[in-house]
Amino acid sequence: MLFSQVTLWSQDAKQIVIQHSDFLDISEKEVPGAIVLTGNIVIIHEGVRMTCNKAYHFTKSNFIKIFGNVNMVQGDTLFMNSKYAEYNGNTKFAYATGDVVMRDPKMTLSTDTINFDRKSQQAYYNSRGTIRDPENTLVSNSGRYYLNQKKFQFLEAVTVTNPRQTIKTNHLDYYTNSGHAYVFGPSTITSATNTIYTTKGFYDTKKDEGKLQKGSKITYKDRLIEGDDIYYDRKLDFARAKNNVKVTDTINHFVVKGNYAEVYKQKDSMFITKKAVAITLFEKDSVYFHAKKLLVTGKPENRIIRGSNNARFFKKDMSGKCDSIHYDQKVGLTQMIGKPILWNGKNQMTGDVMHLISDAKTEKIDSLKVLNNAFIISKDTIGEGFNQVKGQNLFGKFKDNKLHEVDVVKNTEVIFYMRNEKNELIGINKNVSSSINMILEENDIETITFFTNVDGIIYPEEELPENARKLKGFIWRGDEQILTKEDIFPREELELDAKAQKESKEKSKDIDIPMEPSKETLEYDKQKTEKKVSKKKKQ
Repeated sequence: MLFSQVTLWSQDAKQIVIQHSDFLDISEKEVPGAIVLTGNIVIIHEGVRMTCNKAYHFTKSNFIKIFGNVNMVQGDTLFMNSKYAEYNGNTKFAYATGDVVMRDPKMTLSTDTINFDRKSQQAYYNSRGTIRDPENTLVSNSGRYYLNQKKFQFLEAVTVTNPRQTIKTNHLDYYTNSGHAYVFGPSTITSATNTIYTTKGFYDTKKDEGKLQKGSKITYKDRLIEGDDIYYDRKLDFARAKNNVKVTDTINHFVVKGNYAEVYKQKDSMFITKKAVAITLFEKDSVYFHAKKLLVTGKPENRIIRGSNNARFFKKDMSGKCDSIHYDQKVGLTQMIGKPILWNGKNQMTGDVMHLISDAKTEKIDSLKVLNNAFIISKDTIGEGFNQVKGQNLFGKFKDNKLHEVDVVKNTEVIFYMRNEKNELIGINKNVSSSINMILEENDIETITFFTNVDGIIYPEEELPENARKLKGFIWRGDEQILTKEDIFPREELELDAKAQKESKEKSKDIDIPMEPSKETLEYDKQKTEKKVSKKKKQ
């Protein structure tokens, strides 16, 4: 039985409606229980419009199979084309296969097969698919699209590419309207200048901004940035990191650590605080610089470290404290400014300003300058007394990382405990002169030579009163000496670190839970509309 130019209507809104078909045929032999429709077919069901060349309409089960140039349209928000499709009017579930293309105003999905649940407004596919929007191209082996949220979710190998970067992950929530991407599990974001690795993070593909959580790092050709929480702006090449921050200079084996840092790659500068420490390899030994605030600038071969507010450093056999410190890698100069104190072995040195000079090529400490009010103190090897040398300026030479020769010039004064080979005290030398020269071996004074206007006496121990055994300005600060790398951090810095570790531990409890979408992501279209309305009102 064959009819042409047929229009069928149903009184039940839930039933599939054949709005138009060129031909209609009922043949129980060909397709039992179905009406066979051919020609220009239009099918309607609760807000969805389908067109095709051929269809089997199973009226009792409210189900339809459609063939050839299949087109499915839901309002003005969703369009789907395929070679074949099935649609269940009772469950509002659609299945499409054969060169499937699904589109909305922001994206196009191409794959072999799609399942579309109109009740939940979700579409999913398990065949290789490609999604394109104005910003990105996404390729994956499976995915789910949440129409109301404009969100794709991928739980298997997915790659997102645009002219600026490539994202690879196994778990991605991608919002087509905003271009916001949330990754979970081992993921990489690669560009021409760097590679970002994270196990939990967010990336705005339009603004080129990212927020990365624990286990994240940014790798450049010459440095590596790590931290528990990292904000990254690719346009500015700027990174801000918080808690357990580590920045590694992979060329110079130079490391900066702390709990807060800002890195400006284009300016070759970084600022770090909250238990900040810069660690540099020097003469095959690590030097640790600390200050409340550290600023590191310059190209890899010309680093400059500036530390302000309670600066300290530690190196094997040498350590120091001052108000601020300045280290210039290219010229090999370390300047200690503001109440500096330096310990080298048993020797304590103070003055108004100190300069440590090293050979930039050999990375060996070469010499020391102490300018204005130079003062050296060391404990006597056996007794309770102190060897002391003071003058206006001090100039020292190092040998094997130890102070070997010292010249003290202008208005020099000396108190020196003289002992024989059996370490018996011979007497206490109290002397003044224009200048002196000292030779030290293993940090002990071996010889002292006095020059010009020498005036001194060697006193027997019992003849020199205790109050005369210390030069004016004497202050022994042995209890402050930095003996380990841990000692460079004052108590308040350790308290800041404890707070950061507690915060990090709390956050790590939900590290195995994907990141929740932000308010900006969820209200992206609403905010755009509000901005447009606000603009019109101003005009």
